[in-house]
Amino acid sequence: MLTVFVGWCIFASLELKQHGPESTGFSCPSSRNMCTAASISPSNKEGLKLLVTAGPRAQKMIGIWLFGSAAWVFSMVILGGVTRLTRSGLSMTDWKFTGSLPPLSEEQWLVEFEKYKQSPEYKRVNKGMNIEDFKFIYWMEYAHRMWGRGLGVMFALPFSYFARKGYMTVQLGLRLSALFALGAGQGLIGWWMVKSGLEEPACEYVQPRVSPYRLAAHLTSAFAIYCGLLWTALSVVMPEPPSDSVAWVRGAAKVKRLAVPVSFIVGITAISGAFVAGNDAGHAFNTFPKMGDTWIPDDILSMEPIMRNFFENTATVQFDHRVLATATLLSIGGLWWATKKLDIHPAIRSLIGSTVGMAALQVTLGISTLLSYVPVSLGTAHQAGALTLLSLMILLSHTVRRPSATLLKSLGSVARTPAAIRS
Repeated sequence: MLTVFVGWCIFASLELKQHGPESTGFSCPSSRNMCTAASISPSNKEGLKLLVTAGPRAQKMIGIWLFGSAAWVFSMVILGGVTRLTRSGLSMTDWKFTGSLPPLSEEQWLVEFEKYKQSPEYKRVNKGMNIEDFKFIYWMEYAHRMWGRGLGVMFALPFSYFARKGYMTVQLGLRLSALFALGAGQGLIGWWMVKSGLEEPACEYVQPRVSPYRLAAHLTSAFAIYCGLLWTALSVVMPEPPSDSVAWVRGAAKVKRLAVPVSFIVGITAISGAFVAGNDAGHAFNTFPKMGDTWIPDDILSMEPIMRNFFENTATVQFDHRVLATATLLSIGGLWWATKKLDIHPAIRSLIGSTVGMAALQVTLGISTLLSYVPVSLGTAHQAGALTLLSLMILLSHTVRRPSATLLKSLGSVARTPAAIRS
């Protein structure tokens, strides 16, 4: 998983900077370029605002915890995608904030099954389902809910410990408290979403499904939590960007001006995927590059008012996602092309190359998912790819941020080449 890999690389660089390659027993030149903070002497740290106040060991512990939390949220998003693709999300027709035990006897299973039989999904989609099939979709949804509650415990206990020890600054404490509150609210958003799928559809020919607006809110909230955790984890273990010269700082500033709008496009494209899922738009127009026999469907603006089409019209939603995905690939390719001749840190150049590769893979996954009528495996991989691409853009944006004034004063005016670094 990308989050774990990023965390491992940065921690490896921290060990190398603090103890040297002889003490760790391995070398990692690419990751060594990613961390400048560990190489800053105590005198240089005076102007640096650290988020952890108790030294390198506490910094490492909190970094591991935050990267682990981000990886957990990543897995939550993937599990949520599997739950949706297997139509398991509406199997549990009630919700308790504290959770509850699953059915433990055959009688309890029959009670839950009877509740499900009253739902529109059973009546219109799964009528005649046997109890063994019901158990499968129930366990999928139950696992998704309990995995989220497990994340809450896994986050809250270390947070309480580190806060009590005084390891965190007020800024870090407030930021993590806000993320925890958003995570707690995510359960409420999830149930608010599920409730929309338990209501009778307006038309008897329409399959019951959750509101695309609520699904988009649920997924966007999950993405926001993940991005917040990943950015904070990076800020803890890498409080300074990799900068060995003023020239490289200037090059990073130029990359940042391009990376920020590209990140926005990547984020919008990911959110548009939620509307594709919410409208089951992946099961329509399963051709590429044309949509059926035309490039633009005739009914693309058939709803009134017009704005509804962009969120509720199957043809429009899928068309928008195709356009945004193409724009994402072209913008990331443009970012790579525009930075080819810039004098930038090797780690930044490597990140841009990785992002281009991931964008190409994500588009390939999207097309394959569409042409294959959205199988669970490809649909899940496509959702994971969206979050991976977003992760790379976060890492790139974090790496090209402006260094502190203290670090800028200590830099030379001439950029060092990669060959000079190795020597």
